[in-house]
Parts: sequence; C-alpha cells; structure tokens
Amino acid sequence: MDDPGAQVFDWLDVRAGAREKAGLRRRLVPRSADPEVLDLAGNDYLGLARDPRVVAAAEAAARRWGAGSTGSRLVTGTVDAHAELERDLADFCGVESALVFSSGYLANLGTLSALGGPGTLMVADEYDHASLIDGLRLSRSDRLRVAHRDVTAVAAALRDRSRRRALVVTDSVFSVDGDLAPLAELAAVCREHAAGLVIDDAHGLGVLGPGGRGGPAAAGIAGRPDVVVTATLSKSLGSQGGVVLGPARVVRHLVETARSFIFDTGLAPASVGAAAEALAVLRREPELADRVRASARSLAERLRAAGLDAAEPAGAVVSVRAPSAAEAVGWAARCAEAGVAVGCFRPPSVPDHVSRLRLTARSDLTARELDRVAAVLVAAAPARAARPIAT
Repeated sequence: MDDPGAQVFDWLDVRAGAREKAGLRRRLVPRSADPEVLDLAGNDYLGLARDPRVVAAAEAAARRWGAGSTGSRLVTGTVDAHAELERDLADFCGVESALVFSSGYLANLGTLSALGGPGTLMVADEYDHASLIDGLRLSRSDRLRVAHRDVTAVAAALRDRSRRRALVVTDSVFSVDGDLAPLAELAAVCREHAAGLVIDDAHGLGVLGPGGRGGPAAAGIAGRPDVVVTATLSKSLGSQGGVVLGPARVVRHLVETARSFIFDTGLAPASVGAAAEALAVLRREPELADRVRASARSLAERLRAAGLDAAEPAGAVVSVRAPSAAEAVGWAARCAEAGVAVGCFRPPSVPDHVSRLRLTARSDLTARELDRVAAVLVAAAPARAARPIAT
C-alpha cells in the first residue's frame, strides 16, 4: 500500500523545477581551505578571519568560557567578554551604548520589531537588505518602500504621514552594487520631520569613516540621539554575530522587548573573543580601512578598462553585471575553476532583477592578485558581458 503522505510535498518538486529552468537553483558548496583559491566571494574585508591574533583570541575565549554560551543573554548567555565588547564597540563608533546579538540578521529583526508597531510608519529604501525587509514585516508597522536613494521621496512620506512615530530604514553601503546611501541628507530630513533613522552599517563598519568607524561616522551623524545603527561582526571583524549601536535608552528597550535577543542563545564566547581582537587590531592599524577601499576602486578600474560593466564601489563591494542568471552562474563557475572565488547574485536577491557577479575586496590584496582577478574575470566572461544591460 502506498504511503498516504508520499505526495504531500510534491509541490516542492514543481517549484524546484521552475527555479532550475530559470537558472535560480541554489546549492551549498563548501568553502575550500586551499590558500591557492583567491577568495573574493566572502566578506572578510580586512583579512582578519584567519589572522593569527584573532584566531588565538577565539581559542582563548573558548577555553575560558566553553564552546557555547549555554543560554540566552538574559539567563546564562552573557559573559564578561560580551559586556567588554559592547563597551569597546560603542566607544569605537562614538555612540552611547551597544548590544551584541548572535547575528546581524537577528539584530535587524530585533531592532525594527521592537521600535515599530501600530502607530508607526517605516520608510525603507527599495534596495534594503532582506533582513531589514523582514524586520519591517515583523514590526506590524505601516510600511512604505521608496525609490533607491531618493531623499525627496523620503521627505514626502514623512511630511504626509498620518502616524505619529516614524522611522527611516536604510543600508549604509548597499550589498548589491556597493553604492552609498545619502546618510547626511537622510538624517537632516528625519530631524526636520521628527523621525528616527535606522542604518544597517554591515558593509560600512571597518571600511568607511575615520579609521573604519563606519558610514554614520563618515557622514558626521554618529552618536546622534535620533540615529540607531546595526552592524555585523562577520565582515570586517572576521568573526560572527551582530550589534546594535545607539542611544542607551534604545539599547535598554531592546534588552527588554526584542524577541530575537530575549529568546535566542547568546553569541558564542569564541566569536566574541575573535571580534574583540579584530576590533583591537583595527584600532592599532586604521590604515586597513583605507587599503580595502583603495583595493576595491583599483579592481573596479581594471574591470571597466577591460570592458566589463563594473559599478563604482563606495566600500569593499564591486558589482559586475551579467547578461542573465544562467550566464552569471556559468561565469562564476568558470572563475572558480580558475582559482578565483566570486559571489553570484540572482533574483530574488537583486531588487532590480539584474544578475551580477559580486566581488569583495580585501585590505590584504596585492596588485598582482588584483591583476589575476581581472584577468580571470575577463577570460571567463560570457560573450554578452561587456555590453550594457537594460534594467
């Protein structure tokens, strides 16, 4: 007799077939530990994930407090290292207070769900990261998405709102094309219309601003009482986890109400130790931030000189447009075969539905390595890659 439950999930096969046909199938591919593979797919912007000092700090923290944090931050999941890292991050970024989450994604979910709710309007850039969009949805707020980097549209939405409270939500550096949000202009509009500004600085911390202090510091708005910043510890700081930076009363509110903080296991001590040491390295070597930006600009120049459609990077992200999703996948695969790992962004990850290769520069890339990357990308490029692609 046939199992009566055998067909329950047949619809998944139909969906999988449609994704395969559209070139949108995703696969888990283990990252190679081979140093011969040049990694421009990850987010280790400052090259600190394998830095011996950072690795040693992770090991020391694990030996002191154990492999896991053992519970939520409000029960047994907070150790001294959490509080020390929060103080150091707040001081470095020029804000009153900081709160560490177990991921940047959860930091965004917790922040928006705790600061939103009925009676709040949230205005978001249409290119905002998925974690911000999901946070908007969970917040139960009225939501409005506006055109990319359109300050005038944000001002109109705030001016015409019917809700008393309002938040503007944006990335600092957008993860698709690597362009920069007009943070100073957005902050001015928010202040004019009595709205808060929430900035996801995942791709700005460690890259932008004086000594890598982030996008808000670069824009001159760090530490303002109406600005809240989220970031991740898994990019420039080479570790794992997320953080919210801002006014002390905002952090206090998150501790007491943010469900993704209250009901989640705390960040593992090894990750805390690694992030703390990476931050200390950045303090001692602030030139790392300058190097990664210069590396990204130099790579983009090489690619454009070869005829590829590479965007001008504001930070570490270099985006190269591909003719189609399928051709982007093939292009990335050929690069990998040649020893260069690159990211591949396809719908629905790209809001304009244009597929891209996404390259991430690092502060430790040499001119020879940049030449190699450019040569591999050009050699592996599909025939149509050099022509402008309509959005």
